[in-house]
Amino acid sequence: MKVATFNANSIRARMPILLDWLAKHQPDVLCVQETKVPDDSFPAGDFEQAGYQVVFKGEKSYNGVAIISSGELKDVSYGLDDGGPRDETRLVRGTYEGVHIVNTYVPQGRDVKLPVYKYKLEWFSRLAKFFQKHYASKEKVLWCGDLNVAPTDIDVHDPKRLLGHVCFNPEVQAAFQSVVEWGFVDVFRKHHPESGQYTFFDYRSRNAVKEGKGWRVDHILATRPLANRSTDALIDLDPRRLPKSSDHTFLAAEFDVP
Repeated sequence: MKVATFNANSIRARMPILLDWLAKHQPDVLCVQETKVPDDSFPAGDFEQAGYQVVFKGEKSYNGVAIISSGELKDVSYGLDDGGPRDETRLVRGTYEGVHIVNTYVPQGRDVKLPVYKYKLEWFSRLAKFFQKHYASKEKVLWCGDLNVAPTDIDVHDPKRLLGHVCFNPEVQAAFQSVVEWGFVDVFRKHHPESGQYTFFDYRSRNAVKEGKGWRVDHILATRPLANRSTDALIDLDPRRLPKSSDHTFLAAEFDVP
């Protein structure tokens, strides 16, 4: 099974890149974030013509999540269900061939002084309870998406300068780790412990990809029964180098799932 994640930063603007990547790599499942399109304008037909099924929940100009799959995705639902804001355009989940997949677009936070940053920390706490409520760590569970956190110093190109950013500080790293400790393994790091591996390159830095000025904020995490069966993981930088690219690129992982 091949599973990938990609923050599209507007799915309609990235359709040529997306369809080309699907044709070339043929993942079983692709999780997409920041689709930035209301449901009645989502390009579902393009994916269906390419041989994929898709479930999605979106809104105009902001947020939005989708799961594109080569077969049926069962038990689909959207958002958190703890009585707080559901944030349906930030979380979609379903089950593919016995593997539970949770695709999230975690709030970015904007600035540590703003209420939206506190909301980000609360979101991680709510997500930890969500996994505890709906799954067991002995099950095959994948948590994918743009999680808006670089977990360690080697996940950013300049840790000294960037320390304190809403996606790179001890507080947000601890909030993220509280979810990981439920039972997740960072699949990419299992195969690639080296530094200099990034999924996001800011548009404002003209030669960011070439100069390696990136962040690793997109992740695929798996419970141990699934992580133990992971055979490879990769970050594909080619789509980020294309004209009209997203500021993120594709992260993929493969599993030997019986």
